[in-house]
Amino acid sequence: QVQLVESGGGLVQAGGSLRLSCAASGRAFSNYAMGWFRQAPGKEREFLAAIRWGPMSTYYAESVKGRFTISRDSAKNTVYLQMNGLKPEDTVVYYCAASLRPHRSGGEYYTATWYYYWGQGTQVTVSS
Repeated sequence: QVQLVESGGGLVQAGGSLRLSCAASGRAFSNYAMGWFRQAPGKEREFLAAIRWGPMSTYYAESVKGRFTISRDSAKNTVYLQMNGLKPEDTVVYYCAASLRPHRSGGEYYTATWYYYWGQGTQVTVSS
């Protein structure tokens, strides 16, 4: 089992920054992927970014490329999402996710169904 705990959400003014953290615990593994998604009420979960743990690779949605940066601290089994230039439309709940499935081509990281473990979500609110 894997447990994911997100933190770092909150209220920020438009143009500001936040860094979300997601700490993974429950088992040790050296080659897996973690991703960040967000979900607005009544909408599907939207992919934002992912990072592969083995040979490190990162993947981004076009909508956040250049504004959001995913990174990791391997020693802490923690992944981060640095969000800059936040906009009011970024106001939603953000989730981290983990997959233990073997890497394929990288395209699989963009879909929510690839991930089996999910955090509880953290609210980000951007005021105008």
